[in-house]
Amino acid sequence: MDKSKIRQILKDVRSGKKGIAEALEALKTFPFEDMGFAKIDTHRALRRGYPEVVFAEGKSLEHIKRIFAAHKENNGYLMATRASRKVFEVVREVKNSAKYFEEARIILSGRPARPGGKKITVVTAGTADIPVAEEAAVTATILGNRVERVYDVGVAGIHRLFAGHKKLRSANVIIVVAGMEGALASIVGGIVESPVIAVPTSVGYGASFKGLAPLLTMLNSCAPGIGVVNIDNGFGAAYLASLINRAGR
Repeated sequence: MDKSKIRQILKDVRSGKKGIAEALEALKTFPFEDMGFAKIDTHRALRRGYPEVVFAEGKSLEHIKRIFAAHKENNGYLMATRASRKVFEVVREVKNSAKYFEEARIILSGRPARPGGKKITVVTAGTADIPVAEEAAVTATILGNRVERVYDVGVAGIHRLFAGHKKLRSANVIIVVAGMEGALASIVGGIVESPVIAVPTSVGYGASFKGLAPLLTMLNSCAPGIGVVNIDNGFGAAYLASLINRAGR
């Protein structure tokens, strides 16, 4: 990051040559902090509205520790997805106040905005889908949304879903998480007016092909208004739902 350019922008603001909005626009072009092994996108929140998120799976413990150590608390918050408890214990060495959401496998350091505004409802077909659903629910909460959970309402006992239809219809966006054949997203999409984001999970017996079967079912849904994210991608579903909420629907 070129600190001299940042100082010049601040000087221009103080002198009146640039307004605040113009300065923020200029800062968006400062893309990253080079740590050698990683290039931290320090201005992603300015460009996208949300800060960069660390995908912990596959990274070394030392690299994750250094990324969290470099994070400044006054720059908002930093979260990591697909993080084990072992990763969390390493993060706690440099960020003692960090929180761990075990079922969601998410680490949070810093303080995000208080949830409010439009609601996202996260629905699961079965209890085996809950870990992916919790990744979505926790992410959506951290990103500043009100979140409601409706779990274990799959097509094997569809009356359970209809019993909670008011919760579905009061949501601005609905995230449906389902494995096996993945039919739940089509049913939800057929009874609500809100956009539905479908998340296929790798839950199921052999012919579900580790989530490929529900993925294809969701992609082939006859109910309009359904978008589909990748297998087990609760984070991606929550991020997209948050963008929809923020757009002012």
